[in-house]
Amino acid sequence: MPTDNNLKEAFAGESQANRKYLAFAKKAESDGFPQVAKLFRAAAEAETVHAHAHLRLMGGIRSTAENVAAAVEGEGYEYQQMYPKFLAEAQAEGNRAAATIFTYALEAERVHHRLYSQALETVKAGKDLGKGAIYLCPICGNVEMGALPDRCSICGAPKDKFVEVR
Repeated sequence: MPTDNNLKEAFAGESQANRKYLAFAKKAESDGFPQVAKLFRAAAEAETVHAHAHLRLMGGIRSTAENVAAAVEGEGYEYQQMYPKFLAEAQAEGNRAAATIFTYALEAERVHHRLYSQALETVKAGKDLGKGAIYLCPICGNVEMGALPDRCSICGAPKDKFVEVR
């Protein structure tokens, strides 16, 4: 049905606009335009409102167990199929920059898959993950739970680069 396809396309477009506007906000901030950055962040949040509405209407938000299972599946696809293909093509083209970011993403998605798999077992048992800090490496997207290593296991960034997720 056209509306179903339109909802999927709108969700993808709004999601991409959100991420693009957040990247634009960082650039505006670093260029000395804090109000422009604020406008980009406001619009990014508006795009999130739209994307969530589309996803909800598509039935894409279910129980936490189903949502975590969907995340396991998505992360598995990314590190097992999508990024290996992208990495091979970048290497064949000699595009070292793309190969580097695809490698980082592949390895981070592998970590995400493992963490979501653990979370799924915990949720299926009717429990939440144990309390503790969760950290993000802003260089490669690695996620660490609990104590931080001295360096990121994927990109080698020092632990002081990690940000705690609230």
